[in-house]
Amino acid sequence: MSLFSALSVSASGLSAQRARAQVLVENLANAETTRTSEGGPYRRKDVVFQSETVGESFGSVLSASLQPAGTGVSVAGIMVDDRPPEKRYIPGHPDADKDGYVAFPKVNPAEDMVDLMGASRSYQANVAAMSAVKDMIQRSIDLLR
Repeated sequence: MSLFSALSVSASGLSAQRARAQVLVENLANAETTRTSEGGPYRRKDVVFQSETVGESFGSVLSASLQPAGTGVSVAGIMVDDRPPEKRYIPGHPDADKDGYVAFPKVNPAEDMVDLMGASRSYQANVAAMSAVKDMIQRSIDLLR
């Protein structure tokens, strides 16, 4: 794998972890949302990743037949939680049903915070990998001078 392919792999990881972080922050922001425009409480979302071959230039594609290409990651989709909402007895709440129960989203803020820390660390690892590749490219250029 070339150094530029390694940059493409890390860039795909950055993009995927950014999307994951956005969804996790949305979950945290809506942990207590009982009414949405679709009706009912907010539904928790999860990002689904898939592996993909990173795109390269024509010259790299030609040489790819001689050496294996890098495999990156992309967002395959965003799944919406279809579990029934959590019911809490709050009779005075404006969204309470006739029995006094309010439907709340099944969002666990502690779990989502841990997932957000994992996404942040994965993002930082990809940045570090890109910096290492950038340094290798710079040292190669310095050697050719």
